[in-house]
Amino acid sequence: MNIEGLDYNTQREKLVLPEYGREVQDMVDYAQTIADKEERQRCAETIVAIMDRMSPQNRENPDYKRKLWDHLAIMSNFQLDIDWPYDISGATQIAHKPEPLGYPMADIPVRHYGKMMFELFEKLQNMPEGAERDELVRQTANQMKRNLYQWSNGSADDEKIASDLARFTNGKIQLDLETFKFESVDINPSVQQTVSKRKRR
Repeated sequence: MNIEGLDYNTQREKLVLPEYGREVQDMVDYAQTIADKEERQRCAETIVAIMDRMSPQNRENPDYKRKLWDHLAIMSNFQLDIDWPYDISGATQIAHKPEPLGYPMADIPVRHYGKMMFELFEKLQNMPEGAERDELVRQTANQMKRNLYQWSNGSADDEKIASDLARFTNGKIQLDLETFKFESVDINPSVQQTVSKRKRR
């Protein structure tokens, strides 16, 4: 439905700095059309004053004035011909968007143990027998129980943990459940609420 004089933000040009709104961007666009440089200078200073009033909390920052002028330069695509009170060459770094960070997608057999646990499984396979390996086995098994408890509605079967530990270490680590004692699972209240909700479903 097209109504004369009515348009939507989705139909408009994308804002360079949305935090200042379309009205300020329109002011910046208008300032670039002013032929007289003195009038253009006054217009730019007025725009910066308006931007300043929109973000009074930033006045505590020592370089907030410079940042306002940098933002004006960005919104004008560095085309506004005025006498800039600050060097705006650094504004290009603000305008440049960083590349998105790559998310590590680890190929692990089961997600509830997590990537770090599988790194421990790998380490346990190559460790020589001794007190150090025994301690790492103890910590790994107890962490597996905590992870499983959180992912399986408050249930963590000891035999399953022993079976998983043997399977994911290629049989190198065998828990003797007659002698091995797991620590009691202690989770924070927010996780306990989540577990309780899962049980009620």
